Amino acid sequence: MDDRLLPVLLLLLGVSGSWGQGEEPGGPSEVLPEEPIEEEVPKEDGILVLNYQTLSLALQEHSALMVEFYAPWCGHCKALAPEYSKAAALLAAESAAVTLAKVDGPAEPELTKEFGVVGYPTLKFFQNGNRTNPEEYVGPKKGEDIAEWLRRRVGPSATRLEDEEGVQALMARWDMVVIGFFQDLQEEDVATFLALAKDALDMTFGFTDQPQLFEKFGLTKDTVVLFKKFDEGRADFPVDKATGLDLGDLSRFLVTHSMHLVTEFNSQTSPKIFAARILNHLLLFVNWTLAQHRELLTDFREAAPPFRGQVLFVMVDVAADNSHVLNYFGLKAEEAPTLRLINVETTKKYAPTGEITITAASVAAFCHAVLHGEIKHYLLSQEIPPDWDQGPVKTLVGKNFEQVAFDETKNVFVKFYAPWCSHCKEMASAWEALAEKYRDREDIVIAELDATANELEAFSVHGYPTLKFFPAGPDRKVIEYKSTRDLETFSKFLDSGGDLPKEEPKEPAVSTQEAQANSTLGPKEEL
Repeated sequence: MDDRLLPVLLLLLGVSGSWGQGEEPGGPSEVLPEEPIEEEVPKEDGILVLNYQTLSLALQEHSALMVEFYAPWCGHCKALAPEYSKAAALLAAESAAVTLAKVDGPAEPELTKEFGVVGYPTLKFFQNGNRTNPEEYVGPKKGEDIAEWLRRRVGPSATRLEDEEGVQALMARWDMVVIGFFQDLQEEDVATFLALAKDALDMTFGFTDQPQLFEKFGLTKDTVVLFKKFDEGRADFPVDKATGLDLGDLSRFLVTHSMHLVTEFNSQTSPKIFAARILNHLLLFVNWTLAQHRELLTDFREAAPPFRGQVLFVMVDVAADNSHVLNYFGLKAEEAPTLRLINVETTKKYAPTGEITITAASVAAFCHAVLHGEIKHYLLSQEIPPDWDQGPVKTLVGKNFEQVAFDETKNVFVKFYAPWCSHCKEMASAWEALAEKYRDREDIVIAELDATANELEAFSVHGYPTLKFFPAGPDRKVIEYKSTRDLETFSKFLDSGGDLPKEEPKEPAVSTQEAQANSTLGPKEEL
């Protein structure tokens, strides 16, 4: 038979397709199109539970989809879960056109790789089925904040205002309202304004082009105005027509002027304090239960206006649950009233020289002295324990660190830790075992230092635990250890004179920025 006739013959006999794709022998000769199998997507607490297959279906079905990539073992994910469900419930109650979903990251490695997930939880927002460039949510991990962030993406981020009645209604409802006055709503500055409004969740935004509203509020040019029910009541940001509205400049202006002249430190305000991007914080420590201490707030507030944007004025009540703040500054409650200033970028702390009476003039003078470099920063140090060198692990503090760590005759390996740090606790037994192993070596010292209670002039500690090796010799050399935290690897490191093993990966540390009280964004757990 001519081989060229074989395909035709097979077709006539009803054999379909290529090998393995046709019906079983004895089946019907006609291949019917298969019905697509629709996989039902399960829900948990109002959240779609997606996998590799169903994510594609969800993107087709939902034009606005937020996906949380989580890990079942992740503590931060467990803390987020009720807030994420709350956001879903809030949006469902108002029939918002947005859907919330979640993906088990470790179970779906292809998805975590595709979307660049490097920690948990990670929240990605997809619009119009586009899986190429999802927007990552990095705002507060509270249900209302997540819901509001999504509202401002599927709906308007600001209210268009046509008359004075609309403006007054908006201002009556909120403590802070930002209104953009633009003579031409088609200009790029309006787009910049609306883009900022999408992410500034703690403020309400409106905009207008109505001439009568310009006149009502005394404006003759494009201006962004922050109206607030405290302090000055209003702050204006004129738009430079030559350069246009700069997103960064406007954002800094709003953050600066949305802060009260004096902010009380507590769990609700601390995220905003640390997010304010004002590097210098002046703290007044008072006992709010005492009338004479409360009276000091008037002078403290009076000193604040000239420093707005340069120094953030904060009141700390020593009678409240603020012992961690006192410890950070090396203070006792009975030392109130007193002042401390810190630069949050360098973490350098400053105290008044000698006794100080809290007045508007003395507060201003202290600020000026620090800002002009006339006062030297101080370093925290605990007292040297009497038995600091009696155990296998030596106890270092600020006052004995230099003498021990830079002893030219010793190889000194130091763990810088925080008492509350889980990574530090996990490695404690290995560190004790290391000290016991080298206890009889005169040339090796294994030590630890509480970096939350002791500060060093030589360097700052930026994460916990931090491990540093100070080899013997006159050159004050410092080697940071960044490998596996176990006895075997520690021993290899010491025996090789401080050479890092190449094959072991670095283990995670908790950064000091993550550790700041009530971080705004909330941490992630590394993969």
